[in-house]
Amino acid sequence: MNLSNRVRREKEPVTVERIRAAHRARRAEIRARLGEFAEVWRTATDARLWEELVFCIFTAGASARMGLGSIEAVRHLLARGTHEELTLALLGRHRYPNSRSGYIVVTREYLEGDCRMRLRERLSSFADPVERRDWLAKSRGIKGLGYKESSHFLRNVGLRGYAILDKHILRCLFEVGVLESPQPPATRARYLATEARLRDFARDVSIDFDELDLVLWSMKTGEILK
Repeated sequence: MNLSNRVRREKEPVTVERIRAAHRARRAEIRARLGEFAEVWRTATDARLWEELVFCIFTAGASARMGLGSIEAVRHLLARGTHEELTLALLGRHRYPNSRSGYIVVTREYLEGDCRMRLRERLSSFADPVERRDWLAKSRGIKGLGYKESSHFLRNVGLRGYAILDKHILRCLFEVGVLESPQPPATRARYLATEARLRDFARDVSIDFDELDLVLWSMKTGEILK
């Protein structure tokens, strides 16, 4: 989508009627995308899950498209690449090549010690989905994932029920009157409270919670990415 169309889309006020119309128009595409995420959980190797986690590290403070380009640049280095090798590969691809490379190395070392990189087994070990996300967002050895990107990762590997409260979602919720401010939640408690409001709103408008997240994002960006 070109810049002028995106600017115009972002300025259009979000209403319940527009949300429902967008959902009707893109429902098949959104459900197909959620199906792709579910397929990742059914079939992906631990190496594939690790790649998805790194993608979400890349999107923090950047964009989904920058994350996709960055993954392409470092895929061959994800298993054993050094900080220096990763940084060189990310030059010109990511806005923070050095710091993100450091996050990857530290997180990889932590996961090797914590679960021997058996991410599927580790994620499956949590009976409580909130505790699963807490582990990602609060573990000292996992760098670059707050609650938003932890939710992003879990959604992308097919685990449902997590809200990705990025600026586009928050702006939509503010414009439709669900939130008093579009500012991102700064604490765990505020994240959970905002997520609960989104869940209530999904129920009010009769749209599946996970589908609504993608509907709102697409209304501001014109795209349905991962």
